[in-house]
Amino acid sequence: MNNFNPFESFWMAGYECTDHVNAFGIRVDLINLTGHLQLIDTDYKNLSPFNIRTVREGIRWSKVETIPYEYDWSAVGDMIQTGKDNNIQQVWDLCHFGYPDNLSPFDPEFTNRFVALCKAFVQFYRSIDAVSTLIITPINEVSFLSWLGGDAKGTVPFCNNRGWDVKYNLMKAYIKGIDALKVADPLVRILTTEPLINIVPCLNANTEEIENASAMHEAQFQVTEILCGRLCPELGGKPGYLDILGYNFYYNNQWTAAPHEFLDWTIGEFNPKFIPLHQLLIEAYKKYGRPFVLTETSHPKEDRSLWIKMIERESQKLLETSLPFWGICWYPMVNRPDWDYPKNWHYAGIWDDVYEKDSSVRILHEPSATALLEAQRNLNK
Repeated sequence: MNNFNPFESFWMAGYECTDHVNAFGIRVDLINLTGHLQLIDTDYKNLSPFNIRTVREGIRWSKVETIPYEYDWSAVGDMIQTGKDNNIQQVWDLCHFGYPDNLSPFDPEFTNRFVALCKAFVQFYRSIDAVSTLIITPINEVSFLSWLGGDAKGTVPFCNNRGWDVKYNLMKAYIKGIDALKVADPLVRILTTEPLINIVPCLNANTEEIENASAMHEAQFQVTEILCGRLCPELGGKPGYLDILGYNFYYNNQWTAAPHEFLDWTIGEFNPKFIPLHQLLIEAYKKYGRPFVLTETSHPKEDRSLWIKMIERESQKLLETSLPFWGICWYPMVNRPDWDYPKNWHYAGIWDDVYEKDSSVRILHEPSATALLEAQRNLNK
């Protein structure tokens, strides 16, 4: 296994790149809606005071492959070149919630289409950059995407009670995709990005409720269990497919199973059912023993700076261990709209924006920026 840390900086910036069909059947394109595609050079230059040199980006599968097995890499090529011009390392999501029109995980051609995409992307990337370490997330948050499309009718294929079937098909494509990536470039690094959650029984729960909550909690690891071959071995998973493990953690990632109630992170350990982030990450590490990254974290609106301070405290505890904790990605770095209600903006970025008809201006959220710089100094990262 490759234990070389390929990331150019410990702190990373994530840019919202989802291109899925939302709950109302409308295709969203957040790279465009946030202005990042137009302002990518500005966005990268804005990272300089924070010494952030690594970012998460997405290719937008639905934009790249509008005709099956034919690809338009022009926008991706511009993004790659802008990264090179600014000495920014880009980590690429190939599928960030969105599929091309008329394609679903249930489609017989889904895996073949995804495998071909993986091959084509590596070939295109290497035509521009032949030497840099290429880090790829094949499919972002399979667990969440499976629930969204298979159980919540929130995106393609708009189902209820089919979450496992969606997950199974996505993981079939994921594993075949890794094979294709490794054939195209044996040195490519694979970064999984899955939600890190804590599901607990309610107070005074009976035995059945406790067991159900435990099963729901453990189900968060199905993706990595499939990747390493412990679960659904017929899909071809193997331990070597676990390279760098990314975990996404937000303020609402801990809840009681029934009734569904979020655990208040602001009181943290004063709630006996709340598990601090560093403990969740340590427990996840014990399962697989692989290097790990906090690949997404942020908080909306006024509590952004408080959340950064919490991340700092939890990260300090991890850095005091000998565990291979390789980085933190603030996601999103710039303000983003809601998928289903695009007039509602989340205000979770380090930059907010003033949006006009034809332009957007990056507005630094000073409390968040101050908190981030302080966290970097205190962690010496």
